[in-house]
Amino acid sequence: MQPHETENSAQQLIARFGLEPHPEGGWYREVFRSVEVLQTRRGPRAALTSIYFLLERSQVSRWHVVGSDEIWHHAGGAPLELLVYEPRAARFRRQVLGPPRDGQEPIGIAAAGEWQAARSLGDWSLASCDVAPGFDFEDFAFVSTLPEHAAAFTGALAPYKNLL
Repeated sequence: MQPHETENSAQQLIARFGLEPHPEGGWYREVFRSVEVLQTRRGPRAALTSIYFLLERSQVSRWHVVGSDEIWHHAGGAPLELLVYEPRAARFRRQVLGPPRDGQEPIGIAAAGEWQAARSLGDWSLASCDVAPGFDFEDFAFVSTLPEHAAAFTGALAPYKNLL
């Protein structure tokens, strides 16, 4: 356990930030939605949204896809494993988010249309996520609902099929 993990428990952070269950797994709360509205091909969207997102050891952010760019920022707790798959190019990348040391980066990116999943590598991980154009559940889908998903979970993705 890292020193900063003893300062708060997941349950204390859930209460402190007023987090609620997220459909993909874990806990979240929207903390910002820009009043600036952009016209997108999907309709009007806030220019930017931001959330707190917490995963406990037993939780995963299930494979999903968002119609906008998403930037993950590690905010505390254990390192966070971010998995991203670009279906058009059949490219997979794994990134460990945490303090910038030992192969960790504080920021991870999932571009619009890329599949993503995440899990804590310890007791809990806290992140903030920025989405632009802003997040809307109309632009969100679980990868398991996409007809082409099964064929992708071979090779490098095979070990992560359990996150569907």
